[in-house]
Amino acid sequence: MNRRRLLKSLAGLALCPLCAPTGFAAEGEHWGYQGGQGPDKWGELDDANRACSIGSQQSPIDIGETIKSKLPRLKIAWAKRAESIVNNGHTIQVNMTAGSVLAVAKENYALQQFHFHRPSEHLIGGKAFPMEVHFVHRNAAGGLAVVGVLMQTGRANRVFAKVTATMPTSAGPAMSADAGIDPNGLLPARRSYYRYSGSLTTPPCSETVEWLLLTEPTRVAAADVEKFAQLYPLNARPAQKPNRRFVLRSA
Repeated sequence: MNRRRLLKSLAGLALCPLCAPTGFAAEGEHWGYQGGQGPDKWGELDDANRACSIGSQQSPIDIGETIKSKLPRLKIAWAKRAESIVNNGHTIQVNMTAGSVLAVAKENYALQQFHFHRPSEHLIGGKAFPMEVHFVHRNAAGGLAVVGVLMQTGRANRVFAKVTATMPTSAGPAMSADAGIDPNGLLPARRSYYRYSGSLTTPPCSETVEWLLLTEPTRVAAADVEKFAQLYPLNARPAQKPNRRFVLRSA
């Protein structure tokens, strides 16, 4: 990798630390979800996190009124297996190899990784869901598009069951992912979605994200949600102020 590409890559990771290949939290990243390291303190913990406190397009949000719009269809072409899985100290993250693509209109984004939050970070009309999964994509210019999927309890999901059965129980380096972890299996049948401009939901809360939250939740077993909760009972940022942002809804 030449110097220019290396610098561009490092700049991108500053905006999206969760896009790192392993996702293992670097030494000195002292933030959490409760107490003095909780979300309301993130902006004070490090100057790099100031957007967490003063940003005007922060995520997640409580989605209420929306504007029905002719949004482009989401074209998802993901690989059927992941590369590695890691407990990064904040969540369980599954990393992907190159080749998994999200196309939105004429823009292509590469799937970097997906990770989980409990409970859901986004709310729908004030309602939270048991969990939420975020599929983090990046385009050639460094822009981010995150496909969010709400997770409701019901029938078992084979992919999420495989995640909870093989996830590392303590923070550490990434390990090879089970062949049964197919990100496509976490998607609901319908692909209608909400779209709005926002931020990362973890420090540094960079306002560089195009949010694509699917309107239909996926179903997972309550027992598997409980397994995840044994590691992370609470790892969701509270809803942020919408600040007059419009939320579009596809047909």
